[in-house]
Amino acid sequence: MDDQGRLAPAVRGSGRAQSRRHPDDRLHQRQGPSLGGGWKRGAEIQAIGRSRGGRTTKIHAVVDGKGRLIAFEITAGQRGDAPLARTLLEPLPNARLCLADTAYDADKLRRFLIERGTTPVIPNNPTRKRIQPFDPQAYKQRNLVERMFCRLKDWRRIATRYDKLATTFASAVCIAAIVIWWAQ
Repeated sequence: MDDQGRLAPAVRGSGRAQSRRHPDDRLHQRQGPSLGGGWKRGAEIQAIGRSRGGRTTKIHAVVDGKGRLIAFEITAGQRGDAPLARTLLEPLPNARLCLADTAYDADKLRRFLIERGTTPVIPNNPTRKRIQPFDPQAYKQRNLVERMFCRLKDWRRIATRYDKLATTFASAVCIAAIVIWWAQ
């Protein structure tokens, strides 16, 4: 207490201990995150990645003219789409059209498709400097891909990814694709 009977000067320093704490609120000041490079153990191997929505997995898919799944690849959520397209399309027979969304807008992929004799129907990315030809009427058929994903997501196990292992998750996608193929 000071000479006027106030407590404030005596208690004033009590809040300083909290201000010395580390900004990330860890228990000990020198404690830091693990040196694992930001990944949970084995997460990348199991196709679990970080994206804006949190920990996610992507299914890259190719469908036939009836909207049935014929090839797919499972990757971590933050991986780009265009680099995987070629590996998915190479073993498949040539098609007249290849419908894909803006994420697949890459010059290398377009060149690969044209060399195969396939017409790429891919909308231009807004950041693209050289605009490529695009057929909006043909692009309307791309709803087959979206409907296939909708049918896959009807399977709760796939929509929420219950499986920890990528191989188990891929097996669930295969089983769902077989049942969907059989039902059509």
